[in-house]
Amino acid sequence: MPHISLPEGLPGISSGFAFRPETAKPMRELAHVLLHGPSTLTAGERELIATFVSSKNDCYFCQTSHGAAATAHLGNDSEVVDQVKHDFLQAKVSDKLKALLVIAGQVQEGGKNVSTESVEKARLQGATDLEIHDAVLIAAAFCMYNRYVDGLATWQPRDPAMYASMGEHLATHGYLTPSTQSVLEVAK
Repeated sequence: MPHISLPEGLPGISSGFAFRPETAKPMRELAHVLLHGPSTLTAGERELIATFVSSKNDCYFCQTSHGAAATAHLGNDSEVVDQVKHDFLQAKVSDKLKALLVIAGQVQEGGKNVSTESVEKARLQGATDLEIHDAVLIAAAFCMYNRYVDGLATWQPRDPAMYASMGEHLATHGYLTPSTQSVLEVAK
């Protein structure tokens, strides 16, 4: 049961966005730039960072929806998503992404935990300053998104088909256009 009167039938962050559209707009824009916009990191890699941080924050809605988006970007390979969530150092991802996930994990614990050593290791694996910046900002933003979703005690259904549909929408259209209609159809 949500802590405040949120629109019924909208899962996770969608209900908070519908409750306060004026704050939803910049939050959607930020997610779109970070996860769907032009980057030298693939959209799948960026979704994996979001999924990893959300998993560490134990936010079911975000780790599942962004895991579904990552799966869609990775050719429906959910095994990699599960590997990143449970033991990213053994996951079938690049050493550069592993180094960026180390940084993202440090941000999730607290921004001051990011070490010069981890940044240097990421650079040695080929990470650019922009990629390091974006890994830090994705991790910081998802700490906010996760706390927003869980802090309002939003409805977080357990229907895998709903998340798969949402993930496909996010991978195809990004974050500017709500996937509310497709989510509601699957949730019924």
